[in-house]
Amino acid sequence: MIIYTIGFTQKTAQRFFEIIQNNGIKLVIDIRLNNASQLAGFSKGNDLKYFLSKICGCDYTHRVDFAPTKEILDGYKGKIITWPEYEMQYTSLIYNRGSLGGFIEKYNKYQKVCLLCSEPTEANCHRRLFAEMLAKEYQQITIKHI
Repeated sequence: MIIYTIGFTQKTAQRFFEIIQNNGIKLVIDIRLNNASQLAGFSKGNDLKYFLSKICGCDYTHRVDFAPTKEILDGYKGKIITWPEYEMQYTSLIYNRGSLGGFIEKYNKYQKVCLLCSEPTEANCHRRLFAEMLAKEYQQITIKHI
């Protein structure tokens, strides 16, 4: 299984959907805490589900249990905690929730899955952290940031 990661910020709708389509992605897992964001009109949960299906023939799901808590996210955005502290808190949260368990079993019908968040790059985004945890847990996963 290939786990792609993508952020929609700084992308037009055209560019975003072309990337999904050109990579043959069959499932987008939205791992934002809030998928009703005003950051980009095309990225709102129900609209995104519709666009992905109609434009890309791609399924969509929103998984809040893969997202950071509001406290962790606000702490980092408010510069109360550093990125290394964020990484540590987020990683601990995911392991405590048991969010990695059953991932392959649940999504194995999809060979190309994409984790979606808003950050323009994966460098300081939980989507990269989650993908890395999945790859560590399941040897058959490879990661591609797009």
